Amino acid sequence: MKRDPQKISAKARNLSRRQMLGLMESTAAAAALAGCAPGQSGSQQTASFTTQAATTGGRTGASAKTTGAATKATPSCVLTPEVTEGPYYLDLLKIRDDITENMKGVPLQLRTTVVNTADDCAPLKHAAVDIWHCNATGDYSGFTGAESASNPGGNAVSQGAPPQGAPPTGLPPDGAGGAQPTDNKTFLRGVQLTDKDGVAEFETIYPGWYQGRALHIHLKMHEGGKTSGKTYEGGHVSHTGQLFFPEDVTERVAAVKPYSSHTIDRVRNSEDNIFQKAGDGSIVKLTGSVKEGFVAEITLGVNPNSTPDPAGVDAGGTPPSLPSTGGQTS
Repeated sequence: MKRDPQKISAKARNLSRRQMLGLMESTAAAAALAGCAPGQSGSQQTASFTTQAATTGGRTGASAKTTGAATKATPSCVLTPEVTEGPYYLDLLKIRDDITENMKGVPLQLRTTVVNTADDCAPLKHAAVDIWHCNATGDYSGFTGAESASNPGGNAVSQGAPPQGAPPTGLPPDGAGGAQPTDNKTFLRGVQLTDKDGVAEFETIYPGWYQGRALHIHLKMHEGGKTSGKTYEGGHVSHTGQLFFPEDVTERVAAVKPYSSHTIDRVRNSEDNIFQKAGDGSIVKLTGSVKEGFVAEITLGVNPNSTPDPAGVDAGGTPPSLPSTGGQTS
């Protein structure tokens, strides 16, 4: 029987459309499955180091608040290394998101995402993230009157003259590293509790530096405690660590005031022995600019049941009341 060429051509065109639609559907399904690749499963990964958070979409500058529409990190189930807490820790545990207290510097919004390495990296909620760091010219609150390797002569330019007369009353408790506080200042210290997504955020400034150390932010994770008014009480410390910053961005920040007024030579990450212990995973992911400020993001893997000893709490550090011996300050 003779076939009609026009009918064959029409049938071929229809079949081609159906095949193309099927191919498109198959491709979409394959892409969806790729998002659930076995390599992304927390249960199949090994706890060993920290991962960085993905850049949050649609935000520029430190003044931009994070939203539910922001791109979230897809963390590997990894454990953040323990490093020294240093000599400048104060057990204040003040709950607040803005810790600047009018300190001058490039605005920084720090966004930490905490995941539970004992539960396939599920978000860890109600954990207390406790941070502290120096100001733009190298001073820690509570120690601005101290003469140290980090700040010869005591106070930096931004803090005014050294305190006169008797020590102020109501001083905070001693730092765990043995340093004796000299004042009751509390700038650039604070605690935030993680939300249901494991996120805790702080408004602060880009940290400065002092002798022997690269730029960093200290942090502790507290578990099992409770809030009492505007402070966090009880529980145990499940992690002690430090966060570091990309060198190319720090170069630009160091060139503007008040950072540029600091005369202490800046140590690079590669020269910092504590950074060597923390690793590249301790470097925050930055978005923004020197002019508008930055958003810093990082994902921290923590086992909330752990009670690790702070790693080398007094290692390489000269307490601020003692003269320099040439070692690194924590």
